[in-house]
Amino acid sequence: MTTEPLTTGVAPDVERVQRRTVGVLSGAVALGGLGITVGITVGGLLARDVAGTDAAAGLGQTAGVLGAAVLAVPLARLSDRAGRRAGLAAGYAVAVGGAVLTVVAAALSSLPLLLAGLFAFGAATACSLQARYAAADLAVPERRGRALSLVVWATTVGSVVGPNLAGPGADLGRALGLPALGGGFVLAAAVLAVVAVGLQLALRPDPLLLARRLRDGAGPAPVRPRRATRAALAAVWADPGGRLGIVAVVVSHAVMVGVMVMTPVHMGHAGGHDDATTLRLVGLVISVHVAGMYLFSPLVGLLADRVGRRATVAAGGLLLLAAAVIAGTAPPEATARLSVGLLLLGLGWSCGLIAGSTLVTESVSAEVRPTAQGGTDLLMGLGAAVAGAVGGPLLALGGFGLVAGVSAVLVVPLALVWVRR
Repeated sequence: MTTEPLTTGVAPDVERVQRRTVGVLSGAVALGGLGITVGITVGGLLARDVAGTDAAAGLGQTAGVLGAAVLAVPLARLSDRAGRRAGLAAGYAVAVGGAVLTVVAAALSSLPLLLAGLFAFGAATACSLQARYAAADLAVPERRGRALSLVVWATTVGSVVGPNLAGPGADLGRALGLPALGGGFVLAAAVLAVVAVGLQLALRPDPLLLARRLRDGAGPAPVRPRRATRAALAAVWADPGGRLGIVAVVVSHAVMVGVMVMTPVHMGHAGGHDDATTLRLVGLVISVHVAGMYLFSPLVGLLADRVGRRATVAAGGLLLLAAAVIAGTAPPEATARLSVGLLLLGLGWSCGLIAGSTLVTESVSAEVRPTAQGGTDLLMGLGAAVAGAVGGPLLALGGFGLVAGVSAVLVVPLALVWVRR
């Protein structure tokens, strides 16, 4: 394990390091969010264009979500062994490779290569999510929810701007002789490369390694058994709060992805608009959605700390249901109504993610937290991947209303766990 100098003193220096850590992480996810949401906005549309079917749009988004889920575990293990800096920088570097591969796939019109690129690109989402846990490594318990939420909030900066770069990205793609939608991933690769380098240089001292040394001294990192993720998740599930936290995170993310990834395809069925206008409207709606996800997260974190994690989870579930009703009954051309529905969808996700992640963090000892957090993100991503995979067939079978209705049903397990806690 890499050793780093301890700060002199205790409380004042730890507070200073914590402020610096949150600042660095916030800057990274803010910039990284720009690249991620460009990919989210055009990834499904690019897959649809390459394959020629709406169902392929769901496959494209699912590949990215599945990549975020599967890659969360090795990245968490790397963080466990070598610190948050190593795990996050490596993950963003993998995402850069995925973006480059996606551009090549677009140029070759190869769906298998495209799906592989989008899978690797999902590492950026995994890093963005794991950064929230890094913000909590040095935080005191009564401020843990707010520390976590501040990093989630920082994603607003890039994520709201990102979808609106779909148009300029298309211009760049055409200028480079690529399919128009491939240009967005050129921008994403450049942005995420800057993030990877920035984290490697600026996230010092490493918050996880420092927290461990302050607690245990500068001993070597414990060796984890091969099935450490399963054991860590079992420990979370054994705690009533941890159980609610896992279900809240998984359900919130699955419902959000299930509705969100099919929204651009649904809007693409509107008549009376050319492709450029449709792309701008899609960017607008996704920007509103992303604002709901991230813009109010400090208030959500404050709510989780002051009112309670359980109440915040309940509020999130109700918001998800309202979002499914409003968005699911909106026709493709109803941009304002879809914006309202997607705004509520983002707010519901924020409540479930922040309160649920805090519950998971608090349910296990510090020794297994990174592994438990990575395992939780794996389950979260797998649930979202399933939701994204069935979105295309559901859209083809019964329209966007069926997609939203099935997504809303996923809130039922969360309600059952909440009542029984």
